[in-house]
Amino acid sequence: MAVGYVKRKDGTLEEFGRTEVIMNTLNPVWIGKFSIAYQFEIVQPLVFRVYDVDTKFHNLPVESLKLKEQEFLGEATCVLSQIVTKQNKTLALKLQRKDGHGAIIDLGSLTVHAEEAISSRQAFEMIFHCTQLENNDLFSKSDPFLRISKIVEGGNVIPICKTEVVKDNLNPIWKPICLTMQQFGGKDNPLLIECFDFESSGNHKLIGKLQKSVADLEILYQEKAGANFLKASSVRHDHMKTLKGQLFVDEFCEKTMYSFLDYISSGFELNFMVAVDFTASNGNPRLPDSLHYIDLSGRLNAYQQAIFEVGELIQFYDSDKHFPAWGFGGRTTDGGLSHCFNLNGSPSESEVDGVNGILSAYSNALHRVALAGPTLFGRVINKAAQIASQTVSDNQRKYNVLLIITDGVLTDLQETKNALVKASDLPLSVLIVGVGGADFKEMEILDADNGKRLESSTGRIATRDIVQFVPMREVHGGQISIIQALLQELPGQFLTYMRSRNIVPHFGNDFHSPVG
Repeated sequence: MAVGYVKRKDGTLEEFGRTEVIMNTLNPVWIGKFSIAYQFEIVQPLVFRVYDVDTKFHNLPVESLKLKEQEFLGEATCVLSQIVTKQNKTLALKLQRKDGHGAIIDLGSLTVHAEEAISSRQAFEMIFHCTQLENNDLFSKSDPFLRISKIVEGGNVIPICKTEVVKDNLNPIWKPICLTMQQFGGKDNPLLIECFDFESSGNHKLIGKLQKSVADLEILYQEKAGANFLKASSVRHDHMKTLKGQLFVDEFCEKTMYSFLDYISSGFELNFMVAVDFTASNGNPRLPDSLHYIDLSGRLNAYQQAIFEVGELIQFYDSDKHFPAWGFGGRTTDGGLSHCFNLNGSPSESEVDGVNGILSAYSNALHRVALAGPTLFGRVINKAAQIASQTVSDNQRKYNVLLIITDGVLTDLQETKNALVKASDLPLSVLIVGVGGADFKEMEILDADNGKRLESSTGRIATRDIVQFVPMREVHGGQISIIQALLQELPGQFLTYMRSRNIVPHFGNDFHSPVG
């Protein structure tokens, strides 16, 4: 019998499943599955232990077995991301245990296979338009949007999707929306489609509603027919009044929506890059109150902590573990002020080997580079964008992740916006960690979590949000780790890019991007 555990941060093991017992064999193949929620944003260490179950217990349910009463055959360890990044999501591990003298002995191997418990990759893309909607506004026309909800047992409704708001229009056409089978459950399941007049106060006025399944919407599309909205009568609230306003389906097509793990297990990688702030506001690195102070006791400063924690997680998604690493805002050995210099001191090569390579290059640079300023992000973002652009040209299966760690107030906000807007077309995400007590208002602007996309000085709007900002002080002492806060949006940003380019995972060696 095999038993699976998750290893917690404090080293304790939490059991999450047991296989069935297979009798009299040294080469068991178990059918029993373990369920575990994959979380990209945290490292999930797993431990598997194999036991020889005594014959007298064979008729008992496995959950009731006391493990102390069984013979321990050995254990294997890995992290979940090591399994899911393998091409066939299968990983062979050494089964080991310590002998009486503490020496580790090998006892065969354990092969672990992961499957994503996804109900269906099937999705439907639709374009809706409406005609002759009721006007709710006195001095202008309504600002309509649609909200789609699934109806669950007991008649409760759960919103699953909404369109954008179309201003001042009673015959609106909305951008395409995509509904996945996971969201609505089945083509015949009822959906509630409500049309609202948007109000900035949040008290949106209902224009009308109707109930249709995805199958019904497909029929509307095929027949080029409209469906009338209904509204409760102002005279009798139990009576629904049929309105003039109608909903039409202009486009209806079936799509396959691949998951983040589909891409990762078919050979896509994350290419990790780091940029470190060497401006004078960090304080003299030789003094203990400096943000760059290297504590000889081994306690990590905020820069080291961010490099280690983000790098430790992303390294599993990067096969060569060669990471470009830069500094900015420092005066290098030639006396020149640089806003993008190689952290390892090399004039030509920015890559270092592994997370330890970044940490080592960073601590060595503190002896070589004089802190200066101001704080400019534009150059390092453009440098990362250059690498991302090259991965596209070379048709590599790579998505690039730039980590910027800074203590300062930006002095090139518009140039940084310009660089990010340009980079939003590339396979790139930018993670920003704010250390120290500075005012990080500009970083919140770059993050664009308020729904307002970045705009360049020429008026170009970012095609997607590629920035995630987290101030270190907000996560210290909180339950959420800096990594979770920083990385939770990354799989979504990755998928938005892949889907916008119609790049699909290929599960053989025949990768072809539809986009040149």
